[in-house]
Amino acid sequence: MDMEAKTKEEGENGRKWKRSLRKKSFKSASLCSINNLDDGCLMHIFSFLSPIPDRYNTALVCHRWQYLACHPRLWLRVDRSVKDLSDPGVFPNIETAVAAARPGDTILVAAGGSHLASNIQIKKPLCLIGGGELPDETTLLCSRGSDSALEFLSTCKLANLTVKAELGCCLLHRRGRLTIDGCVLQCESNPLDYLSCPIVSTASVTQQLPSSMKSHSDGVFVSQTRIEGGARAVLTSGDLELQRVRVIYARTSLLFWFDVEHQ
Repeated sequence: MDMEAKTKEEGENGRKWKRSLRKKSFKSASLCSINNLDDGCLMHIFSFLSPIPDRYNTALVCHRWQYLACHPRLWLRVDRSVKDLSDPGVFPNIETAVAAARPGDTILVAAGGSHLASNIQIKKPLCLIGGGELPDETTLLCSRGSDSALEFLSTCKLANLTVKAELGCCLLHRRGRLTIDGCVLQCESNPLDYLSCPIVSTASVTQQLPSSMKSHSDGVFVSQTRIEGGARAVLTSGDLELQRVRVIYARTSLLFWFDVEHQ
């Protein structure tokens, strides 16, 4: 009888020990939750995410993550509807955002309506991204009489944006590596559309680059982009040439992939 009671007691003690072990492991797991990290650590983690869609999606998790994911340390915002311009990192137009940006910054252009962009020179590495789900939701409009909407003199990236120009060109590439991903470039149809061109590149080099440096040389790299209107998709007046052209028909539009770089 004593042996049976002893065995029963040992079994009960074993069950209690297992329960306490589970509680400790659960407590330690809760202490390791990502939400227990301070704001600086979380913001540093968010900085490694691609702005669209990953960092954009983190802003939908909770109020704290929205504040950190949209912090001006991670990207600047262009929003015409913002009335309080004292908010850090928020600007009423693209020109002021580009002027205030530091090299390597990302500028998020708010969706809805048209943002005026005429002859804006970008002389530092930047990334401009449309804030809508589709590029058609964020439009940069180049006014008549302007040479281009954006002029690039440094390595930059455009993504998820629509750029419209009546005459002239949408994008003027002077130097650097310009990446255009998932955008729409439109030249308005008019009797003088032979004078317009979505992309114009004037980049040139004075000496032959070694093969090890070709990956860092000037060029325009287009992927999954819709191009409409104009005399031709690309006009080059420097040393760059159109290469590796690929076109995919997607329902009512054509999507282009191509590179413009040194032969």
